[in-house]
Amino acid sequence: MSGVGVRIIAFRVLAVPICLIIWELVSRSALYNPQLFPAPSQVLVTLWGDLRSGLVLSDARASLSRVAVGYLSGALAGIAFGLLTGRSDMARATVGQVFQLIRPIPPISFVPIAILWFGLGEFAKYFLVFFGVFFPVWISAHLGVNHIERSYIWTAQSMGASRWSQIFNVYLPAAAPLIFAGLRVAVATSFFCLVAAEIAGASSGLAFRIEISHLAFRVERMFANLIVLGILSAAADQGLAFGIRKLFPWAQERAP
Repeated sequence: MSGVGVRIIAFRVLAVPICLIIWELVSRSALYNPQLFPAPSQVLVTLWGDLRSGLVLSDARASLSRVAVGYLSGALAGIAFGLLTGRSDMARATVGQVFQLIRPIPPISFVPIAILWFGLGEFAKYFLVFFGVFFPVWISAHLGVNHIERSYIWTAQSMGASRWSQIFNVYLPAAAPLIFAGLRVAVATSFFCLVAAEIAGASSGLAFRIEISHLAFRVERMFANLIVLGILSAAADQGLAFGIRKLFPWAQERAP
């Protein structure tokens, strides 16, 4: 291994510890109020205490259940409508145009509407995550299906393939790279919408705990829950990427 490669590996290994040391020193200095900028050691002590009490696990379970329901329903709906608008000129001119008008609207702007329609219950949170996931997946599936080479479709039709056979053996495999890209983008979006939904109105969840800690001036608990939220979001993204690589290795060659 060259010297440059060794230095890059060393930087990757030492980057986080160095940042934590700098953070600790700055927090313990007189430059900032430690109550507003707690040291990482204090954050870790708070996080460990909340883990032992089960508070973090309870909040993480509530947040993940909301993400899971909203993400799965939004992804399935996005793929289904992407196939519809990508294959059908009529659907593209009608449903597709409506989606194109709604798609640029930030999902978190629907928080007041979701509360008005569904109240402060779980369905409002599912709806917001669903809304945030649906459009990245839909546009990716739509573009993937719309750009399939017509020769593939004509070949399948000439061999007598049924409509469902064409969907599962031609459209979905050919559009898979773009669909997978949309699914990965939607993972991050689902957590953005989750935070907005829980801050707007919830009685459990990691973002809810951050908001409550803010009102109680417990900044170290805010950082602790931010760390857990970041870990879960990164784990979901990397877990999805790992699953795609293992289950669909052929799709990686054309993935963005």
